[in-house]
Amino acid sequence: MSTVTCPECAAEVTLDAGTEVGEIIVCPDCGVDLEITALEPAAVQLAPMEQEDWGE
Repeated sequence: MSTVTCPECAAEVTLDAGTEVGEIIVCPDCGVDLEITALEPAAVQLAPMEQEDWGE
């Protein structure tokens, strides 16, 4: 297992053993969605917000 720092609140977030690049995790401290961008070394970034299409 490895840990990363949340870019929003600076909390340490532990990545589970089966974590994969591109997976979305949630920071346990601030609740923001984080996208895993690398595993060696582990890195995350704020996940892109999904845009609503409102049926267009």
